[in-house]
Amino acid sequence: MSPRYFLPSSSYISLTTITLILFYAPSLISALWPLPASYQHGQNIVWVAPDLAFQYSIRNQSAAQPSLDKSNSTLNTATSYLLVQAALQRAHQRLLNDSFVPWKFHPRNSDFEPARNATRTYIRTVVIQQNETDSASVLKPLAHEVNESYTLSLTTDGAVEITAISSIGILRALDTFTQLFYQHSADSAVYCPNAPVSIVDAPKFAHRGLNMDVARNYYPPSFIMHAIDALAWNKFNRLHLHATDAQSWPLDIPALPELSANGPYRKGLSYSRQELADIQEYGMYRGVEVVVEIDMPGHTSVIALAYPDLITAYNIQPNWSTYANEPPSGSLKLNSSAVYDFLHTLWEDLLPRLAPYSAYFHTGGDELNVNTYSLDDTVKSNQTTILQPLLQKFVDFNHDYVRAAGMTPIVWEEMLLDWNLTLGSDVIVQTWLSDESVAKTVAKGHKVLAGNYNYWVPLPPLPSRYLILPITVTNRLSVPRLWPRLLGRPAAHPSRDSISLLPLQRLLYPTP
Repeated sequence: MSPRYFLPSSSYISLTTITLILFYAPSLISALWPLPASYQHGQNIVWVAPDLAFQYSIRNQSAAQPSLDKSNSTLNTATSYLLVQAALQRAHQRLLNDSFVPWKFHPRNSDFEPARNATRTYIRTVVIQQNETDSASVLKPLAHEVNESYTLSLTTDGAVEITAISSIGILRALDTFTQLFYQHSADSAVYCPNAPVSIVDAPKFAHRGLNMDVARNYYPPSFIMHAIDALAWNKFNRLHLHATDAQSWPLDIPALPELSANGPYRKGLSYSRQELADIQEYGMYRGVEVVVEIDMPGHTSVIALAYPDLITAYNIQPNWSTYANEPPSGSLKLNSSAVYDFLHTLWEDLLPRLAPYSAYFHTGGDELNVNTYSLDDTVKSNQTTILQPLLQKFVDFNHDYVRAAGMTPIVWEEMLLDWNLTLGSDVIVQTWLSDESVAKTVAKGHKVLAGNYNYWVPLPPLPSRYLILPITVTNRLSVPRLWPRLLGRPAAHPSRDSISLLPLQRLLYPTP
């Protein structure tokens, strides 16, 4: 197995560890982020022994650990046990090689470091116990299927114990554990100034994610892996890749080679079959499930560069705004047998490749413009009474393929709230237009990923336990009715409006 699944994707680790702390932490007593549900600490110093060892066991293990179904994968078989082993290697690397001196945490010229000649108490062994065998879905869980809670204790005599229900809980605990330590400036030894430590932690939301638009702005696989590192260190568990849009199609579909031959901004700016699998497996090893979106039937004009007969109202100028929210205009035709043939080929190629790594697939559905279909030779109407049943058939067709691949569909809110489609009870609705949309979605009986385009990314200072942004729902539903169906509030970032890696880089790795 490639070392990259074990170790961070680059030296961003030191930069991120430092800058996220400075950016977010209002108190400088520790470098913990996000703040655990319960955190108690003292003021004694313990050191990390150079020969630090981890002792990992699973209580009453009687069954084989869940493994990656590699029937559709060219990668090495992964198990939840290997996930923990990889996390232990990364934790060892971060503690002994990537810790930092907390200069900015203290006044200039202050003597904040432990005396070099003082007697040292060392941490020599970290005892880790997983209290239950992992569920079969641990490598690609639906929301609420994996218990991510953990406990962590560090005594003044250097004894460390970590307990968790699942392997993912252990990953979260190890990220917290490494945040307790600093490097000494004189001899590069690593110490914790806050023993004893007692932490009990669990997330408030089951879905904690970032929406990354890689269609409007291409990001190299290595950068996406950097983003996954940042998400994992902050205990996020989903990365939503908005993979295609009107501006580009940066995704290789071997069964439809013309898409990536003509759809990217230029040749080479697309993700190969192997690169996409690498990104997903990299996320899996860090407890970050990578969810792919192919937005349709709107936002698909780029397909015309490869298959022009499938798209209606392509790149209408100058009055593009009559047919789209942004240029270039164009949508998949709604009543075309050729479109359904295209979709069949697309899903048969793509979905089996994604299924080993993710329980979800996003079929899009936002900003569908009715006027495009007055130019559609298979429809010739912009009347919603005519378009709605055609759209219902279109979405049902796609969701049947998603379910057949063993995944759960996600759609944007318009499919439910504007078009009033009948969606399966399993379908997750992602809102983005307002907080009121959350209440409306829950009132219709669907689980919801709450979003609001007025907010792009989490803003400091954030509350503890991984809450992204406050949700305001002023009518229709009380909080007790809303909460069970609110899976989380994914953060978005403005890559649809940025022109380089720098804006996203600054948001993921902020500097003071």
